[in-house]
Amino acid sequence: MTLITGPAGFIGSALARLVVEKEGKALLLDKLTYAGHMANLEGVVDPAAGVHFVEGDICDYELCLKIMKEHSVTGVMNLAAESHVDNSINGPKPFIETNLLGTFTLLEAARTYWSELPEPEKSNFRFLHVSTDEVFGELEDSGYFTEETPYAPNSPYSASKAGSDHLVRAWNVTYGLPTIITNCSNNYGPRQFPEKLIPRMIDCALAGEPLPVYGKGENVRDWIHVEDHSQGIYLAYTKGIIGQSYCFGGRSERKNIAVVEAICEILDKIKPRDGGSYKALISFVEDRAGHDWRYAIDDTKAERELGFTREFENFEEGLKQTIQWYLDNGAWIEAIKNRKK
Repeated sequence: MTLITGPAGFIGSALARLVVEKEGKALLLDKLTYAGHMANLEGVVDPAAGVHFVEGDICDYELCLKIMKEHSVTGVMNLAAESHVDNSINGPKPFIETNLLGTFTLLEAARTYWSELPEPEKSNFRFLHVSTDEVFGELEDSGYFTEETPYAPNSPYSASKAGSDHLVRAWNVTYGLPTIITNCSNNYGPRQFPEKLIPRMIDCALAGEPLPVYGKGENVRDWIHVEDHSQGIYLAYTKGIIGQSYCFGGRSERKNIAVVEAICEILDKIKPRDGGSYKALISFVEDRAGHDWRYAIDDTKAERELGFTREFENFEEGLKQTIQWYLDNGAWIEAIKNRKK
């Protein structure tokens, strides 16, 4: 049984669904912070079928070790993280606590558990850590991040994730814990917390509110659908080489303003606004501090070594599917926005 941390979040819930589909069972651990929503796991948690949920913190060593032993876990997928860059700029402490200390604690619990396993369970155990392309810093107008790109994080968020990546690597080199790291470009798709660019623009547009775009909207991001990313993570977990890292991208680079305009154009067609095009709501605001210019990933290694492919090759089609999901799930948006926890 695989332990997945952070399964009530955006990427975590997509991965949890995939793991349950593939393996039929899973152990899910989530602290349920503001971005963790049990509705994301609707239809997934079923103790009778072997899918268990535990509310808890990866900073709790005793809890992590206890549930690993109780459920005889065969591996760990760590997605528990504070992830919003703006929040890290305004208050970096939770990012250090969860992303650094939490990863350290989870690694130590996994090391203790793994060291006591008999063969062949010990050799088959894996600790997979999910990270971000932001640990590599920023790109100019050309070039791509790869697994060989030096780390150069620029925000408290990316620095905390870079630190956690280094811890994971060190626990493999020093202690022999069988670890694998994945780094991805910007995710999009259903169930993303509405603080991130795409769901926030959809939410603001539907409410008739301004669509705030940093600077001139010229910063470039590569977008990967969360379901494609989840498939990549699972491939790395089941086929990846211990001690290696794998990058996953969408090969869908877009300027931020182009993404916002595409959202407006899709909404204009499927849910027209009385006041004219949604583009009239676009407003430019002061740029984010330390705003990285461009991210883009070359995931040739994952394609070659893992057989990674993307179902959502066309970003605009994936974006349309995402927007339709938000239109069909207004109650989900309101529930997650109104949470007090």
